[in-house]
Amino acid sequence: MLKKCIGDPSLIIPIEDSGIKDSLSYEEIPIQILDRQVYKLRTKEVASVKVLWKNQFVEEATWEAEEDMMKRYPHLFQSGEFPN
Repeated sequence: MLKKCIGDPSLIIPIEDSGIKDSLSYEEIPIQILDRQVYKLRTKEVASVKVLWKNQFVEEATWEAEEDMMKRYPHLFQSGEFPN
């Protein structure tokens, strides 16, 4: 049996502002680096940074390789401030 659903108009997002392309995809843009840590392996150390992305919450931030992020998004590292 189907029931009628009454939606909340305040939750509707305008399509123009969302940045969704015709292929129903969007580009993730990093906003801020939240944390940095170094994994120590037997023969080397691997640095990772926790990245906050534009359309996600802090709980959904991801760990990315610091070297890759520096190459793709150098503007995030120019301030020289890393959270400890």
